[in-house]
Amino acid sequence: MTSEQQLFDETPLRRFEYDDSVVLAADVGPATDATVDVVDGTVIVVADGQQYEQDIPAGDARAFIKHGVLTIELSEPEEDH
Repeated sequence: MTSEQQLFDETPLRRFEYDDSVVLAADVGPATDATVDVVDGTVIVVADGQQYEQDIPAGDARAFIKHGVLTIELSEPEEDH
């Protein structure tokens, strides 16, 4: 399933849902020195001297930027049986 949301109040964010994970992707442009990190349920992007923050759902997450595309991979939390 794919849906579209907004990232940082302006950048379109696409959401891809899989059986055990969710992937969020956004074209953030070709910033020369962009970095991304996930801290306590928040994605923090620093690009061209500006910092942007976005809350994400609970669970394991990793984020990276490659060729101007921000990708956030969220693992579904395991359910207790």
